[in-house]
Amino acid sequence: MNEKEKKQRKAHSEQTTQSRRDFLGNVGGLTAATIAAGVAGLPAIESSAQADVLDFGGLTGRARAEKAYDTRVQSALFQKIVPRPDHPTNGDEDLYANKIGNYSKGLPHNQLGEVDRIAWESFMTAIKSGNPDDFDRIPIGGGDKFTSPQSGVAYDMAGPDTMALAQPPAPAFASAEIAAEIAENYWAALARDVNFADYASHPITNAAATDLLKFSDFRGPKLTRITIARGTPSQQLAESEAPAENFELSNLTTSLGYRTRQSAGLVTTGTLFRGLTPGDLAGPYISQFLWKDTMFGAQPLSQKMRTVQPGVDYLTNYGDWLDAQNGKVKDVYPFDPTPRYIRNGRDLSEWVHIDVLFQAYFNAMLVLMGMNAPVDANNPYRNSRNQKGFATFGPPHIAALLCGVASQAIKAVWYQKWFVHRRIRPEAFAGRIHNTVTKAAAYPIHQEILNSAVLPELNRKNGTYLLPQAFPEGCPTHPAYGAGHATVAGACTTILKAWFDESYVITDPVAPTADGLALVPYRGSENLTVGGELNKVASNVAVGRNIAGVHWRSDATESLKLGEAVAIGVLADYKGCYNERFDGFSLTKFDGTRITIG
Repeated sequence: MNEKEKKQRKAHSEQTTQSRRDFLGNVGGLTAATIAAGVAGLPAIESSAQADVLDFGGLTGRARAEKAYDTRVQSALFQKIVPRPDHPTNGDEDLYANKIGNYSKGLPHNQLGEVDRIAWESFMTAIKSGNPDDFDRIPIGGGDKFTSPQSGVAYDMAGPDTMALAQPPAPAFASAEIAAEIAENYWAALARDVNFADYASHPITNAAATDLLKFSDFRGPKLTRITIARGTPSQQLAESEAPAENFELSNLTTSLGYRTRQSAGLVTTGTLFRGLTPGDLAGPYISQFLWKDTMFGAQPLSQKMRTVQPGVDYLTNYGDWLDAQNGKVKDVYPFDPTPRYIRNGRDLSEWVHIDVLFQAYFNAMLVLMGMNAPVDANNPYRNSRNQKGFATFGPPHIAALLCGVASQAIKAVWYQKWFVHRRIRPEAFAGRIHNTVTKAAAYPIHQEILNSAVLPELNRKNGTYLLPQAFPEGCPTHPAYGAGHATVAGACTTILKAWFDESYVITDPVAPTADGLALVPYRGSENLTVGGELNKVASNVAVGRNIAGVHWRSDATESLKLGEAVAIGVLADYKGCYNERFDGFSLTKFDGTRITIG
């Protein structure tokens, strides 16, 4: 391109930008027909009298344009007046001058895997300024590039702005909580080739449950024995086990004189590596929505997947680990030539490695439609005598909404990742542990992980204390907290819970054979409900990334909530856009609260 062409292009760009500003500044005086015609390149309707002759659903063209405008303005005003939250961090970035507690993968590092300070300052200059040119100037240590750091400050036309949502501070570098989280990551990596159905009997999973119970701040699910009694202890009525985090004493009939006694929470092989939501502990580890075959239009859709050969882990060698911190990518992958249903952590890790953003939830929608699962009671067409949903409250509506909310969710969490928390990945934290144990460096690692039974087990297997990665490249080139997969999971499953009757019991539940080659009927006694299995598929995807070695438990737990908040905001904005009589979207949140978005 010569200089003349460059000047012409620049002038055209400036003229277009100014024209857009002028257009937006005067948009209040335009009719919808004028705008649509101008966009389409057709002659615009000049006369307001002409516009008033046209009739759209009982409204003149001008009245319709005004109502469309008011609908958008009211939605925007609502989002504008919502109080903006603070965005607190765990303080690690200010506490450690060498930035050992924060994400830095892809930047240049020294031999301890500590980030180059000049490169870090360049990185932070871009974060603070938001200037695209500053992002272009961030140095990289290898060939891998940073993943979409500017998308966290993009805007959307529906739902809450990315900065209008917040996550609590991530566990601090020296905390007991992060010690428990990395222990869980280590054990999950060691157990990748153990079939979920074999957890109860396998020595590795039993060792994991025993070890995790010793951590003072382990926040995974636990079973709590609840004794329900009336009168004297000899009149005991029942004993049951329930998830400690989800059991509500208010659910007991205490008003009738019943008493409860709650014992300490237990980590068991039945709770191992599961989520915290209602439904997570019911039935098989894997959700029915990741197993059941269905139809994709006229095409049969099998949920068999390409799996990876057992026993293959990455970044267990210090040189490979250091290369990964600098962003040097390796791609060696021994795939199993036979497709299989998900059986174990290695299969699940590969599923969440290359899944399409909303894939699990789109498949869940297809499964639900295939079994004719009833829609939510508030759907205006559920009991209609003469109408059925299609463009609104029907299959195209839910399919488009499901995919669309995924994009908004990923932008919301990208703001948290890059512009707020910049949390270290488990991969890098394990390197800090390795260097501490081998006395190459002295970092403030919590003593509980240094005393854990998992470290000798890792060293016996690999000769290091690094976290075995399921992916050749290790973790992605973006910070850990929040988790993109978990946020999308939270958003998409919230849409599905708003759409379908969550109490409906899944028909003909299945489980895979030990080799993953076939599905057989699941014979458990639990009723697997739509709501419970949607919660479970969200946790499977979120925690699956932890099993792969790239995320933390708190990444999963908190990011499901973030995605849920995104979806609720989107549904609230759309609530006023429908012509049907509609009482609002109703759903059960991840914490068990029932809400209606009206």
